[in-house]
Amino acid sequence: MRPVAELIQEHGPVKMVLRVLEKMCEKIDKKEDLDKSELEQAMYFIREFADKCHHGKEESVLFVIMKRNSNIRDNGLVDELVKEHEAGRVLAQNMADAVSSNDMEKFKRNSLDYVKLIDQHIFKENTVLFPMVERSLTDDEQKELEGGFLHMEREVIGKEQHDKLHNLIHELRETYS
Repeated sequence: MRPVAELIQEHGPVKMVLRVLEKMCEKIDKKEDLDKSELEQAMYFIREFADKCHHGKEESVLFVIMKRNSNIRDNGLVDELVKEHEAGRVLAQNMADAVSSNDMEKFKRNSLDYVKLIDQHIFKENTVLFPMVERSLTDDEQKELEGGFLHMEREVIGKEQHDKLHNLIHELRETYS
C-alpha cells in the first residue's frame, strides 16, 4: 500500500472516534450517564492513535519530506495543518481534564469543537494535501515515506499497541452506534 493511501485509511478509525464523541455528546444532552472508562478510552485513542500515530507520521515524516521537495508549493498548507494538530491537542487535553473533573458540559463543548476541527482537517488532507503529495513525491521519496511510517509503527507505536488501538475503537463504535 502506498504511504498516502495508508494515511487515508487511518482516517477511517479517526472518523469512528469522532462519531463516538458525537454519540457521547447526545447522551450528555439527554442527561444520560456515561461510563467514565469509555470516556477515558476515547481520550486514549485520540492521544495514541489520532495524534501520536497518525499526526506523528505526518509531522515527523511526511511534512519533513514535503519541505525538502522543491516541486511542492504548499502555500502554507503544512503550517496550517500543524496548527490544526496543535489545536486538536489542546481540545483533547480539555476533554481529558473534563473527564477527570466529571465536567460533562466542558467535555461536550470541547468534543464538538474537536469533531468539527478534525472533520474539516481530514477533508483538507484528503482533497488537497494527499493529492498534491501523490503528484509531487519521487519514487525515492515515496520509499522514504514508507520506511518512515514503518519505523513509526514499529518503534514509536509498536504493532501490539497499534492492534490494541484498532480493537478499542471498534469496541467503542459498537457501544455507541
